[in-house]
Amino acid sequence: MTAAPFPKRDLIASTNDAKYVRVAGCDTYPEGVSPDSVDIIDATDYPPRIVASVAVDTSIVGPPQAVMITPDQKLAIVAATNRYDYINKCVILENHIQVVDLEAQPPCLISKIDIGHHPHGLVISQAGDLLLVACTDGVLVVLGIAGKTISIKQEIKLSERRLASVAITPDGTAALVTLRDDQGVAVLDIVNGRVAEVPCQRISTGVAPYAIDISNDGQWAVVGNVGLGGLISSPGISVGDQDSATLISLAQRPFRAVQHLTVPSIPEGVAISPDNRWIAVLAMDGSNLPPTNPGSHPQGQLLLFALSDKGAIEAARLPAGQAAQGVIFSADSQYILAQFNVEQQIAVYAVNNGDLQDTGTRLPVKGGPSSLRATPR
Repeated sequence: MTAAPFPKRDLIASTNDAKYVRVAGCDTYPEGVSPDSVDIIDATDYPPRIVASVAVDTSIVGPPQAVMITPDQKLAIVAATNRYDYINKCVILENHIQVVDLEAQPPCLISKIDIGHHPHGLVISQAGDLLLVACTDGVLVVLGIAGKTISIKQEIKLSERRLASVAITPDGTAALVTLRDDQGVAVLDIVNGRVAEVPCQRISTGVAPYAIDISNDGQWAVVGNVGLGGLISSPGISVGDQDSATLISLAQRPFRAVQHLTVPSIPEGVAISPDNRWIAVLAMDGSNLPPTNPGSHPQGQLLLFALSDKGAIEAARLPAGQAAQGVIFSADSQYILAQFNVEQQIAVYAVNNGDLQDTGTRLPVKGGPSSLRATPR
């Protein structure tokens, strides 16, 4: 009799930008800090715990979806690579993604792949053979994954301006790319591992679409729209306006936006629960602004929406951290993990069938947590 395979753990990857520190709403780059890192969190049992940490290059700049774990849990892929030039006092964007071997003891960085463009959000297909990377120059880079070997297959020019994040439908037939500066979501067909060169559709969103997630059942996508503060040139002073999240129906082609949810300012992180019942939105809500700004608040907000075939309805909201970033559900959909950037913590909330609760559990990390993802869900 053949023994059943050992079940996979609920592994989640959190990247941490140690070189950047937000002080009273202002960007600072202190010297003598620890290296950036990616932490591997085991959320199989409560409370979640950090089981490994690997030095990598990463950044808070960009959507909080610049990391992901392959379906076989053998690799973590890290993007949003940059470094700070202390002499010239400027951020230097780099063009590589990084591959972390999670099977090694201990896990370690095994390669850096130059993709020729600065990478932001990325996604891995459910089959584990396709990696898509959205870049700041409007290029979508398509890479193939074979075991622990990753190679570039295509480059698709979607815009002259920034892409933000990308998602793949569970059946592997379409990719959705958020067009941060051009607005909306581009839909591209995927056939036999090749991504269409021309978008087959454009979907309406709010201003500056950013993070995106797709439900396990393939029925819904949600996009966080970070508003005028997410655009390159936005004259005037940001005062923490309300922003939005867009709910997209994927039930049939063509896909279409069916609901725009009002949320606090700068919804950095969005996620749909693995059981397809809930949407989490993690918003800065003015906690990223200087205290003198009239829109400043001491904390962000975590919102929970109930999802049904009729759309989404807000179920609960609770205070969150300052300048909060990524958000994700545990694999059993019972908990939400949220990155508190300024506090350098990952907070754990209990879903409680819609009665959201802050458990008080905090995972301290070295640096400001900036991206938070797991395997394809």
